[in-house]
Amino acid sequence: MKNRKTIYALLIVIITIGFYIFELYTPENTQENQNVTISEFNFLPSSTTGHIVKHDFLTLSYNEEYEQAEWVAYELRASHISRTNRKRPYFIYDPKVKTKSANYRNYKDSGFDRGHLCPAGDRKFSEKAFNETFFTSNISPQKRDFNSGVWNRLEQKTRYWVNKEKQLYVITGGILEDGLKTIGQEKVAIPKQFYKILLDYSKPEIKAIAFLVPHQDSNLPLYKFVVSIDEIERLSSIDFFPNLPDNLEDQLEKSSDYKNWSF
Repeated sequence: MKNRKTIYALLIVIITIGFYIFELYTPENTQENQNVTISEFNFLPSSTTGHIVKHDFLTLSYNEEYEQAEWVAYELRASHISRTNRKRPYFIYDPKVKTKSANYRNYKDSGFDRGHLCPAGDRKFSEKAFNETFFTSNISPQKRDFNSGVWNRLEQKTRYWVNKEKQLYVITGGILEDGLKTIGQEKVAIPKQFYKILLDYSKPEIKAIAFLVPHQDSNLPLYKFVVSIDEIERLSSIDFFPNLPDNLEDQLEKSSDYKNWSF
């Protein structure tokens, strides 16, 4: 009888421990725990610097000469779009940039916004994802009316499209070139143009669209800024989809047609 009671007691302990481990390692079904990491699907562009930094929810190529990313790339899904109100953190150094990303104080009294490349509004579904957008590796000097004007319109239109298409791959940055004006002690370059490339990789139709926007506010409709990906590659020396099949890459990158995108 004692042996039987001992066995029952042991079984109860084992079952209790099993439930505890299950609860500990099973993610809760909440937005905070969805999409813990983002796969890259081999859509990453080339890097002119070789300094690629991977975070959980975005990847970037840092250019120390210009003290900012030459591109920031990330997956955006309809399920990422959230109305959650999150407290804006302070901008901080990117701990993964070996050469140290520019100090946020370079922007103080410069007359330029700390312009997000990956917008915080695309990453509200997770506190960690949201906070990653406040690394200084993800910002570039932007005129205030540009940042809150035409650039903001393009960011909002991107979220509109992802709600229709369900998933996009986004690549964005400034055109970094010789002779740019700078701000701050670290000479953070001020791009004259910013670009955004969207890849809709939903089958059966895979399509892409690219925007090249002069660094000034504009009331022009967004389709006026559509260019081919080839044009942005020419200006930036970046190969944007080197891992796609050549025929698909050529087809997507030479086109500036926007008829398949609802404006």
